Amino acid sequence: MNNAAPVKVNPDLLRERQKCTFNNLELTHLLDGGADKTAERREREEFFLNDPEFKSKTPVEYLSHKEKYEESVRRACLVLKKVQQLQDQGKGGIDNYRQVIGAQLGSALLQDGNPIALHYIMFIPTLMGQGTIDQQAEWIQRAWNLEIIGTYAQTELGHGTFIRGLETTATYDAKTQEFVLHSPTLTSYKWWPGGLGHSSNYAVVMAQLYTQEKCRGMHAFIVQLRDEETNMPLPGIKIGEIGCKLGMNATNNGFLGFEKVRIPRNHLLMKNSKVLEDGTYVKAPSSKLAYGTMIFVRVVIVEDAAFFLRKAVTIATRYSAVRHQCQLKAGEPETQIMDYITQQYKLFPNIATFFAYSYVAKWLWEYYNNVTGELEAGILDRLPELHAIACCLKAVASADAAAGVETCRLACGGHGYMTSSSLPTTYGLVTAMCTYEGENTVLLLQTARFLMKSCQSVMEGKSMTPTIKYLETYQTANIKPFEKNIEWIISALKKMAASKIQTTFNHMSSRAEKGMAPEDAWNETSIELVGAAESHCRVNVVEIYYNMMLQIKNTVSEELRVVLFQLVNLYAVHIALRYTGDLLRYTNTLGKDIEELQSWLEELLAAIRPNAVGIVDSFDIRDEILMSTLGSYDGNVYERLFEEASKSPLNAEPVNKSFRQYLQPLLKSNM
Repeated sequence: MNNAAPVKVNPDLLRERQKCTFNNLELTHLLDGGADKTAERREREEFFLNDPEFKSKTPVEYLSHKEKYEESVRRACLVLKKVQQLQDQGKGGIDNYRQVIGAQLGSALLQDGNPIALHYIMFIPTLMGQGTIDQQAEWIQRAWNLEIIGTYAQTELGHGTFIRGLETTATYDAKTQEFVLHSPTLTSYKWWPGGLGHSSNYAVVMAQLYTQEKCRGMHAFIVQLRDEETNMPLPGIKIGEIGCKLGMNATNNGFLGFEKVRIPRNHLLMKNSKVLEDGTYVKAPSSKLAYGTMIFVRVVIVEDAAFFLRKAVTIATRYSAVRHQCQLKAGEPETQIMDYITQQYKLFPNIATFFAYSYVAKWLWEYYNNVTGELEAGILDRLPELHAIACCLKAVASADAAAGVETCRLACGGHGYMTSSSLPTTYGLVTAMCTYEGENTVLLLQTARFLMKSCQSVMEGKSMTPTIKYLETYQTANIKPFEKNIEWIISALKKMAASKIQTTFNHMSSRAEKGMAPEDAWNETSIELVGAAESHCRVNVVEIYYNMMLQIKNTVSEELRVVLFQLVNLYAVHIALRYTGDLLRYTNTLGKDIEELQSWLEELLAAIRPNAVGIVDSFDIRDEILMSTLGSYDGNVYERLFEEASKSPLNAEPVNKSFRQYLQPLLKSNM
């Protein structure tokens, strides 16, 4: 492990580790992508986490809102200086930025959010994806060298996921060859961009483009917001921070309004769409090309969601090994709470869910890179499928991670409610994913639109793309009788999803045939549409996860292979049982088959139980990254809880001044 040697290790954890049937390090290497990747990650973590500048005597939760932001800026600058040091040593690369900006290492270095994360996550990727070669040459070097700090301003006070409803305008003035940016209403003010409040001096701004008296839709513009020397807002720029939130309070989310702000013509990112000097508009080959940045972020979110869930299950599993509560049998010692089947049911499916999304994130990242390469060559065929699968995976992964973190918090009882457990903070970070970069229900409806078009294409005899190909056969074919294997579950889920998609299509078509407007028919069917999209996503997650396990099964030891397939089976069974009603409704699954699945679930819980601590140990998450009194490697829960409690500013003096100001006069008045 990559932790400082503890004074002692809790004996319960020692016993759990002795039960482990596989080599922890083998699983660590597998998850990292190889022994060399593990070494690189550990070296990177040492480089950052051992720096005394990241140490703090006062926990961040005791700082004021203003102090949290100021401390986060200090830490963010320190992070970037250290990244630059790695680059100077020839150890740069995208992995460093992904780790220190993303959830894994980044959430430890900046516990409540990073005020300049969007500079790397959205500002630079948008310049790369939508800027011309000349624009990239002008802006990316400045951004990469941190001569400027940017953000991405799309969401408005009155509109979020509905991009076409955004109100900010950019009107082209052919006489001066400038765009005039304007916020015509209060609801048109940009609202939510990270780092916008006080950290960024530039932004990519999404606005409705008007030229030659016609609205051309949403386009991306580079806009300077603040003076590069003084950081004062420029004339016409109305800017500030939006205030406290459930989590991510150091992210410096901001608002932004424009009062007829002029920018040069070449500040419109024109890789896809163009405005010529005389105002002539040249349309992009596909309107979806403008949403490349959002697709990229949704890909990243799946990976981050997996990490946050991994962190939560590590904390809750270790705590469940240490915590003793009640008695299974009278007269016996209090029981480890992980021996209760209900506790196992809270923890182990979430461990399996982490593995599912970890491998699906790898698959999605590769798919995204392949399609992006095709786009560069002008091939747009797979863009709709990428958009659809990225939408539903972002929605389902973030929802599952948020629910999983909350389940882990509840599994830790009252102590899980303590901020020092790290679970409330983790929940605040992960639940934000459910709404940023597309509210989940809206994203599922976007996937549903793709599914409805695909359903029509199947009826026309067209061949389907990989993630939807099951529609060609499973809408009509029945599945085989129940078999206790994952292939049967996948076939049952495919039949269920295909039937739900077809039924949803039929219901919407029936409404339209009865004279209902297409938009109303869509709205009336929207509950079914969301359900169909979620089912489609579940099928793909289970199948991708299983296929990736099949790819690696001959590359790992027999001991590890057994554990990996217990986990993938548990995930598949857990998902199937979540859809009991749909399986009974849409497939020839029988009641006794559901009983078999339930028994199988319980067998898998028992099989995973001896290795539970060993599995989470293999995640190799340093205590400094977990930041949890309940989940530390040594398991000294109660000592750490008491130590953290002593850090409260209220414990700095035995009597708080409020006693003399308020309580004492109240008590004396009643004597």
